[in-house]
Amino acid sequence: MTTDTPKYLQVADQIRARIESGDLAPGDRLPSVSEISAEWGGSSSLATAAYRLLVDDGLVVSRHGAGHYVRSRETPELLVRQHRRRSEDSPFGQGVAEQGAVGSWRHDSTTEQASEAVAERLGIEPGAAVMHTSYVYLADEQPVQLAESWEPLALTGHSLVALPEVGPYAGVGVAARMRVLSIEVGDPVERVRARMANRAEAQALGMTPPGPVLAIERTYYDQATARPVETADVVMRGDRWVSVYGQVPTP
Repeated sequence: MTTDTPKYLQVADQIRARIESGDLAPGDRLPSVSEISAEWGGSSSLATAAYRLLVDDGLVVSRHGAGHYVRSRETPELLVRQHRRRSEDSPFGQGVAEQGAVGSWRHDSTTEQASEAVAERLGIEPGAAVMHTSYVYLADEQPVQLAESWEPLALTGHSLVALPEVGPYAGVGVAARMRVLSIEVGDPVERVRARMANRAEAQALGMTPPGPVLAIERTYYDQATARPVETADVVMRGDRWVSVYGQVPTP
């Protein structure tokens, strides 16, 4: 590598060397595009090109709205879903990173009228405006979880958190987003059952043939008023997840 080598290649080689030496471990978050641009005295395209090369080489995973992470060489056979984790980041992203994988997700948000079922869960009138977001969650780019989320726009519609995956609060969990509105949600209430995946779920999760899933009905509440602020239907591959409740005491 010489001084004539394009800067983006120099940046990529520096990050590659840190990954291969173990200085950066699987799941570690990498410097942001703006941080690299400031350090190397270039535009954002410098870091973007470097990361694109590392993604193509299979060393880095890009997570929309949340930056770039070192890719795990081997995704854990089983992913552990811990409860009572409070984080400013996405609980999914944090959880799989702690297990050596890189979490990412695809999403699509639309404004809709609440169905009777969703309205009942949110404590609002049927037909009231809600933000509906569909998610496909991936561990090392393999789909492992789905979610359908609804939030009342009467609560979030005039704030920067109205779109869960757009803006300055994209990529963080419900608790952190609601805190922007001065709402503390605490731990969600969840109803968990096991069932077989339907055809659409199996296709989205890459399950051939369809297999068992954990189906979770989750609702977050404002701790001060008991008002529901978000409800979701979460579907997790039964062959990829184990759900752990409680915490071992520390002597």
